Amino acid sequence: MPKDTESRTGGHILADQLRVQGVDTVFCVPGESHLAVLDGLYNHRNAIKVITARHEAGAANMADAYGKLTGRPGICLVTRGPGATNASNGVHTAFQDSTPMIVLIGQVARNMVDREAFQEMDYRRMFGEMAKWVAQIDDAARIPEYMSRAFHEATSGRPGPVVLALPEDMLVERATVADAQPAKPVQASPSTAAMSELRERLAAAKRPLMIVGGPTWTTGAIADITTFAEANRLPVAASLRSQDCFDNRHDHYIGDVGIAINPKLSARIKASDLLIVAGPRLGEMTTQGYSLIDIPNPAQAMVHIHPGVGEIGRVYSPELGINAGMGEFAAAAAALEAADSSAWQATVPEARAEYLAHIQPTEVPGDVNFGKVMAHLSEVLPEDAVISNGAGNYTVWVHRFFQHKAYRTQLAPTSGSMGYSVPAAVAAKITEPERTVVSFNGDGCFMMLGQEMATAAQYGANVIFIIANNRMLGTIRMHQERNYPERVIATELVNPDFVLLAKAYGGHGEQVTKTEDFPAAFERAQASGKPALIELVLDPEALTPKQTLSDIQEASRK
Repeated sequence: MPKDTESRTGGHILADQLRVQGVDTVFCVPGESHLAVLDGLYNHRNAIKVITARHEAGAANMADAYGKLTGRPGICLVTRGPGATNASNGVHTAFQDSTPMIVLIGQVARNMVDREAFQEMDYRRMFGEMAKWVAQIDDAARIPEYMSRAFHEATSGRPGPVVLALPEDMLVERATVADAQPAKPVQASPSTAAMSELRERLAAAKRPLMIVGGPTWTTGAIADITTFAEANRLPVAASLRSQDCFDNRHDHYIGDVGIAINPKLSARIKASDLLIVAGPRLGEMTTQGYSLIDIPNPAQAMVHIHPGVGEIGRVYSPELGINAGMGEFAAAAAALEAADSSAWQATVPEARAEYLAHIQPTEVPGDVNFGKVMAHLSEVLPEDAVISNGAGNYTVWVHRFFQHKAYRTQLAPTSGSMGYSVPAAVAAKITEPERTVVSFNGDGCFMMLGQEMATAAQYGANVIFIIANNRMLGTIRMHQERNYPERVIATELVNPDFVLLAKAYGGHGEQVTKTEDFPAAFERAQASGKPALIELVLDPEALTPKQTLSDIQEASRK
């Protein structure tokens, strides 16, 4: 690193700060507004990988996936104006998912501000509601200060995205300034009194239930929370798209609280007399449109643990709120004296049996049963395999029939962002190339950011992309049929030949038209040594695992 007495350009100072903070990957779409940053990154080309995505939304979603996988901020570098607006997709995802991310955006020169110069935007206004902190660095000498704060903001408390605007002329300005120290994330720890009260409430309960999820988990934290659940014979559910926060094979795991929840699990939550909510915000999808738990006073006694103090009491008024990181809380919970669980321990195997019955593949119309495909993958994939998905009805099969065995094996947006799966999977394979990575997509979802398969090919990220093709936007079609029967519009899709498209990107491509053909096709994809795509041809009637398109149409006519 340069000595404090050396003069550097802003672009070089910024690149040096990334290195100081331990950054090893930057996801970007190059632009002329941040050429000086790219020049600075050239100095660190042997330590920091610069991954060029094909769309700024792809770059931002890659950064989000990196942040989820590593717990460190994903770095996204994009240009001003349209580059920033494109990247906002991933910023919104990171905000709702509490993912650490830092977005660096080129900006017009300082002497052009407020003239509506070429691609000028006010990023404080634009990103104000979807980032933890938005700022503009107007002085090259303050870059270390701003970058230090950015890393602290992104990782401390409730993690989230930070946006920094970089005026083009500031990046070529020279300054003599010391580098910042590496940032150390700060998390609150639960008080002794709070943990004692949790123990007392658990001892007095008759039907307790724990829901895990949200940010700041680690492998160690999950081991500790598992110890706590085992000691107290607790049934454990996972919030939306947080199924990797507890081993789904564990006898205490009873299912996910998300889209298309098992009705029996929903009933158990409603009947609970103590909800221990460790990590989730309890957003709209986890709470079934805020209907699962009463607002603001839950019918159940609630203990809400969250790293962001602003989330506690924001929607639900808990009887006990604990502001703590999940690692800090789980360690304290594991150390608690176990409560007498005789009043509820018999319900755990019952709830577990209900979960196991729920994940048995259902019979659906058509020659490809997506549920059986997912059950097969759940059996054969390595325990640490990463699976990603975007949004759409197809994700119900992914969540319901696949069992997560280890932490950070699920990359999925709680924001419901279509197009997330492909770039997230590419980032996962680049970040941890030794792991198997499988990307699930609907045909509509894939076409949002499927061009990032070119990025996969460029960087040797041999992801297996699976497209569930029913030739329509299934979720919207389902809602149309239910709410506006016989008035279907705008949801049918005409798709390209996905197999040829995969080959055009330099990948391996296959189409599967029968369930029994999938295992061999998947093995060939794995053995191809290339990014691989498998198109599953699904019957449009198979709209959900339990209700056909015709069933929905008939019900709407009544």
